[in-house]
Amino acid sequence: MKRTHRGSSEPDLNGKGSPNNGEPFYLSIGRLGKPHGLDGGIVFYIITDFPERLKVGRKVYIGDEHIPAHINSVKEHSRGLIFHFKEFDQIDQVERFKSDFVFVDATELPKLPEGEYYHHQLIGVQVFDNQDNRIGEIQEILETGANDVYLIKNEDQKEILYPALLNLIEKIDIENRVMVVKPLEYYNQD
Repeated sequence: MKRTHRGSSEPDLNGKGSPNNGEPFYLSIGRLGKPHGLDGGIVFYIITDFPERLKVGRKVYIGDEHIPAHINSVKEHSRGLIFHFKEFDQIDQVERFKSDFVFVDATELPKLPEGEYYHHQLIGVQVFDNQDNRIGEIQEILETGANDVYLIKNEDQKEILYPALLNLIEKIDIENRVMVVKPLEYYNQD
């Protein structure tokens, strides 16, 4: 089995990691800092796993209002990048975006290889053990450094931490929003 997930996301307001019917779904890729210079530049702090995709012409969405903007130039900076936007080219125009998050439309993300998933695709997935017992629903994915950990809530709202290890995951069916895993007791007996 290949990697089970990749990337990061910010869950949407419906708590399922997917948009309500017909609504766009945005993923946070970074945060804007202070304006830089007098020509409309602004510092951008990277939080995406794919900063190489932040190129001239890329459409992004700024702030909670998801204001569309196109990257006009990208320069390296000691704390991240300096962006210039096509639509906002003066210091007073970009100053209002200070501390706003920058998003991309999830439908514009590149397709991952088979067996790999973005975090937002796994949020809300129902988790069952290999005996068809429901464990709960994935609420969050914790990045620990060694391996990710799924935070699963059961029907009693109890949180269960489950390691995202390939040898514990038997099946992921994103289309049907189901994951089948080995019980942790099984893992401890090996």
